[in-house]
Amino acid sequence: MTVLKERVRELRPAYVPVDPVSRTTYQPGELAQCDLWFPEADVPLGYGQTGRPPVLVMVSGYSRVIAARMLPSRTTGDLIDGHWRLLSAWGAVPKTLVWDNEAGVGRGKLTAEFAAFAGLLATKIHLCRPRDPEAKGLVERANGYLETSFLPGRTFSGPGDFNTQLATWLTVANRRLHRTLQARPIERWEADRAGMLALPPVDPPAWWRMQTRIGRDHYVRVDTNDYSVHPDAIGRTVTVLTDNDEVIALAPGGVIVARHPRCWARHQTITDPDHAKAGKTMRGQLHHQQAARRAPTQDASGPLVEVEQRELGSYDRLFTVIEGGGDREAG
Repeated sequence: MTVLKERVRELRPAYVPVDPVSRTTYQPGELAQCDLWFPEADVPLGYGQTGRPPVLVMVSGYSRVIAARMLPSRTTGDLIDGHWRLLSAWGAVPKTLVWDNEAGVGRGKLTAEFAAFAGLLATKIHLCRPRDPEAKGLVERANGYLETSFLPGRTFSGPGDFNTQLATWLTVANRRLHRTLQARPIERWEADRAGMLALPPVDPPAWWRMQTRIGRDHYVRVDTNDYSVHPDAIGRTVTVLTDNDEVIALAPGGVIVARHPRCWARHQTITDPDHAKAGKTMRGQLHHQQAARRAPTQDASGPLVEVEQRELGSYDRLFTVIEGGGDREAG
């Protein structure tokens, strides 16, 4: 059998059918490929922490224009907000967005939030088959390009500085001569954008939202961080809206009871000084009321009323428990 298998191994290549590779071309505005890039760089996140947050990368198929932005996390809400910011910078929406099976987007089926986002944009989101990186080779090569051409030799003071440097660098990178196209992406961009869909006339709502009832500990948790809420909202149900930049809590009627910059560090407690001051004042008022309720009773004129304390033996004699009882008048 060993001799036979070796002989078959030698002959098999001669009988393998030809597998020609097709060349893929894209029409203006047809699609953009999307992916997450995790740069090999430690970015300061505040509170003494550093990390490597994900970077959302989008590449337009026709022009090969690259857009990218660092996000706080890879959750659905942050991904949607990142898409909206990049598409707003483009001023148009590709007819199809290509994604692999990213959990925040959907695995085999879009998440409800992303499906709603696609409906708002009137675009289609195509999910690639698992383990098929060639299906989005444009953005995979763009990730490698960012890793080898943008990242080396750079330092960052924070996520904001990272996004600023990246946006400045992409302005230059999109003017380079693309080897495959033999053209500059920026030269094909106007035709590409003309074939895309228009942005919706209104901004989408904050897609990372939740409702919660504020307890005595007037904080709300977003991701892994706790944000203070004004103590006036204790006992009420508030709506918490979150995007890449800030966290807002709204009481019934749309009253803002909390507004904080988004914290990129993890497991932190963020307290607004006004909330802490109001909480201290309310605690003082409560203690004062409790002390007033515990104070001795006073008559209308002010001085304390002395109440006579009866001798306990009088009750025993009254009910004839001891000698001398029965004399009710004596009691």
